[in-house]
Amino acid sequence: MSVQKESNAVIHYGDPAVTGGVSVFDKEFDKLFYYDGTDLGLTYQTQESKFRLWAPTASEAYVLLYADWQTSEARRFPMTRDVKGTWLLKVEENLHGMFYTYQVLIGDQWNEAVDPYAAAVGVNGDRAYIVDMARTDPERWTDEKPPFQSPLDAVIYELHVRDYTIHPDSGVEFKGKFKGLTETGTRGPGGIRTGLDHIVELGATHVELLPIYDFATESVDETRLHEPQYNWGYDPKNYNAPEGSYATDPYVPEVRIRELKELIQTFHEQGLRVIMDVVYNHVYDGYLVNFTKLVPGYYLRYTKDGKFSNGSGCGNDTASERPMMRKFIVESVLHWVKEYRVDGFRFDLMGLLDVQTMNDIRARLDEIDPSIMTIGEGWVMNTELDEKKRANQQQAALMPRIAHFNDGFRDAVKGDIFHFDYKGFVSGGVGYQDKVKQGIVGGIPYSQDIKAFASEPDQCVNYVECHDNHTLWDKIMLSTDGESDTVRRDMHRLSSAMILTSQGIPFLHAGQEYYRSKNGVENSYNASDEVNRLDWGMASEHQDGVKYIQRLVQLRRSHPAFRMRDAASIRKHLHFEPCPEHAVAFTLREHAGGDPAKHIYVLYYAGRKPSSLTIPELGEWKVLFGTEHVRGLSRDSLVVEGIGAVVLTC
Repeated sequence: MSVQKESNAVIHYGDPAVTGGVSVFDKEFDKLFYYDGTDLGLTYQTQESKFRLWAPTASEAYVLLYADWQTSEARRFPMTRDVKGTWLLKVEENLHGMFYTYQVLIGDQWNEAVDPYAAAVGVNGDRAYIVDMARTDPERWTDEKPPFQSPLDAVIYELHVRDYTIHPDSGVEFKGKFKGLTETGTRGPGGIRTGLDHIVELGATHVELLPIYDFATESVDETRLHEPQYNWGYDPKNYNAPEGSYATDPYVPEVRIRELKELIQTFHEQGLRVIMDVVYNHVYDGYLVNFTKLVPGYYLRYTKDGKFSNGSGCGNDTASERPMMRKFIVESVLHWVKEYRVDGFRFDLMGLLDVQTMNDIRARLDEIDPSIMTIGEGWVMNTELDEKKRANQQQAALMPRIAHFNDGFRDAVKGDIFHFDYKGFVSGGVGYQDKVKQGIVGGIPYSQDIKAFASEPDQCVNYVECHDNHTLWDKIMLSTDGESDTVRRDMHRLSSAMILTSQGIPFLHAGQEYYRSKNGVENSYNASDEVNRLDWGMASEHQDGVKYIQRLVQLRRSHPAFRMRDAASIRKHLHFEPCPEHAVAFTLREHAGGDPAKHIYVLYYAGRKPSSLTIPELGEWKVLFGTEHVRGLSRDSLVVEGIGAVVLTC
């Protein structure tokens, strides 16, 4: 059986005689060929290298050894068929510094592929590399990490490696590289702190890095890094090896590994943890991917008529529910934890993966370090998998301690992201109070009308901006025709305040602190540096916004009332208060979360005129945040003016 693509790529599924007449698509296949060993891929030792490949449908298999990343000459070593459809080869030499691929015979077709488990690769990821990983450890490589108790204590700051330092005024020497993110003492226009120092100054606890594994996009060629090239990297090629375009030298495979480790170690020393953005839901090209070359038909989902399942919109959803694909995903996650000491994972389009895989990941991470975070896009999407098995918001109750991005809160705050002119709460939209309240309580079932997808607050990531879609500033611009930029900045700051004073896990996008714009570009995944880069000139110009975020982060980290640990505590201590249209108010009462303040009152005000609000008589109220909006305050009354947030304590 074979399938032909328009590009004339052909998939051969092999000779059934090789597998005893069992097709790769049969349920019996997994019973016969599931391999539970821990030695898939390369096991390197100075005196010997062992290769184990899972390829049940192959009738022959070889390891090809190359002297470098591009030569055509190879030494060809036959592999021996072993247990559960695996192939084994031991080479009693020191192979450090050699490159290798697998070659398999599927039916009458020879395929050459990179080892899916490869921990190191050459230029553009076309060959795996044999390396003693211990040689790649930085001098200061330790297990020590910043102390961290709960995901609810996190303040996540998302950035793209290239974006963050590539601007001419970043003050960074190694612009656009892993190494550039390790530099300290950098300064930009007006002497502002830039790069790593800026993140530390903001007060974030976690930095989420857009894809840093080896990605396949044709728009970034590692042999042409002297030319401007750009991509976000959501097109996986080699899941277990770092991306070479972020290294100072992509031609030496150890460099990218060491420099990424140096980045993570430096972040840890600066009090920051690292979350890795991972894309296990799809591959770059279902026909050409290494998985398909080695075991055609197994690793991806197919429709009943034999086409690739396409819930991702990328043409090739992975079959995470199949045991060997699930095994690969789980072991890949553990690889990044054990080898790189990554502190968390953001799962792209997590709703396409299956519940069991996500729970298996969480269980295995808990065995190593329960403080490792797991968050993801739990969108409800169509794919060739039973609806009840999909790891989306509707199944959140089945996935404890796995958090989902709260798109309902996002759209309530700033307006529907797919209707550019729609207003949200901050820009004068009406009817959003309940949706806003769902975010305030961290997505939990608070009441009959106020509930979202979460069972507990640690399952909810609140945000108003990320790398996807328009930036918050660009969305506000599109939906507030005729407004002044001064008012728009008020709306922008209120949006951020709502994220950082709500229950759940707050998430910020790099540049959100200074009203970042992408010049109206909605999907900038392959746009230019000029569109995507962090503009440090803008950061200097809008230090008011930067300082506003700093104060909000400090407020959150100083008051555990904003970080209550469970749904029961939120229902007990958080009370919504009466307020006019275009406003939402609530109190956090009786030392909520063990807070030193007995009571806290929070107001989100999006009205255009001054307003007098009745506040609960719980004591002598004092302004903790938002003094600029307070025009009058007594034991039972608050007068406010201007779009913004106000926080009182007593």
